[in-house]
Amino acid sequence: MWQFWLIASGIFFIAEIITTGFLVFWLGVAGLITMCVSFFTDNLTIQASIFVILSAILILATKPFVKKFVNKKENTEKTNAFSIIGKTAIVIKDIDSINGVGQIKVDGEVWSAEGVNGSNIEKGTKVEVKEIDGVRAIVAPISNN
Repeated sequence: MWQFWLIASGIFFIAEIITTGFLVFWLGVAGLITMCVSFFTDNLTIQASIFVILSAILILATKPFVKKFVNKKENTEKTNAFSIIGKTAIVIKDIDSINGVGQIKVDGEVWSAEGVNGSNIEKGTKVEVKEIDGVRAIVAPISNN
């Protein structure tokens, strides 16, 4: 019966490589331990019980630890181009959306810019970066109210 548990463990490990949840791995580990138990008893009920109990214990015991490393989406910070969205910038070259020219300076970096809805914005105007479209920042003037 040990061959069954070895094959099952191999299948679980291959399935873990294909998936990203780090759940099936523990079924493979439980299968290997159950394979070792099968050397001492031929009772299928005992082997299946050990497999189920070990699988549950391993999954439940490691779930908080794995969750900390696998689901980092909540704690991620915006980087690269998307880090300037929402920031205030200054127009350093008139933005003419029709001709596709214009530049802003934000956080010490110069970006090609385009006005929201194709609007034109004069040099020296304070703008807010609304989004990034390719290599261009889409900006809107900040009203002085």
